[in-house]
Amino acid sequence: MARWAIGDVQGCCDELEALLARIGFSADRDRLWLVGDLVNRGPRSLAVLRLIRSLGENAVCVLGNHDLHLLAVALAGAKLHKNDTIADILAAPDRDALLEWLWQRPLAHFQAGDLLVHAGVVPQWSVLQTLTLAGEVERALRSDAPALLAQMYGDQPDRWQPTLSGAARLRLAVNVLTRLRFCTSTGRIDLKHKGTPDSVQPPLLPWFMAPQRASRGTRIVFGHWSALGLYRAEGLLGLDTGCVWGGTLTAVNLDQNDAAPVSVRSRQPRATEQ
Repeated sequence: MARWAIGDVQGCCDELEALLARIGFSADRDRLWLVGDLVNRGPRSLAVLRLIRSLGENAVCVLGNHDLHLLAVALAGAKLHKNDTIADILAAPDRDALLEWLWQRPLAHFQAGDLLVHAGVVPQWSVLQTLTLAGEVERALRSDAPALLAQMYGDQPDRWQPTLSGAARLRLAVNVLTRLRFCTSTGRIDLKHKGTPDSVQPPLLPWFMAPQRASRGTRIVFGHWSALGLYRAEGLLGLDTGCVWGGTLTAVNLDQNDAAPVSVRSRQPRATEQ
């Protein structure tokens, strides 16, 4: 049995199928850990959802910002963006089953010393705090998905405080877990910059470089950041290698120390993330 972590798929089902073949994935033996953003921008989002759902408990997937956007469009009346490629899901005969499966996915998953999130965590959050806040969002999503999805958009509040409550607390948790790239050491998040780690000025820094980060000591597996690419450091594994932008789709065996990444080249035209 192996646990394979895979980066942002974003509707690139041809590449996903090729990657699973290359790593010799067996649904009877192995498990997939997917960093979220299964859908959108790529050409076959519907096929990706059907494939991952068919794997049952052998696939663990956390929600990304594009997955939540799909749910918001379908369930809360959010508007489609001009570059969205989720219309086939919205029109599919199995739409309801796929959406119900998707909104049952977690925002964070912890097992065997590894924490799986889509984007990141602020410096003040321990692993336990991260899982607790993710659980609060998950319960709100499962109890009243339209209400949560209708109020999740927005960049405020931009700083974690334990006293946050209600919609503000849930929105901050969603933004950190699904949109974070840069923050300050005091936990103020910046959701505008998308560049490389050296593209911002202090006090901003990549979330994982914050000194005295409370989640140190646990390996965090994440995606969301195509400009960062494959990122491997002690306690960190970043897997968004920009497949939908013409890069690659990448898998890493979590159970083998220093395992070489396995990648397949994208079939999408080269582009810059927008």
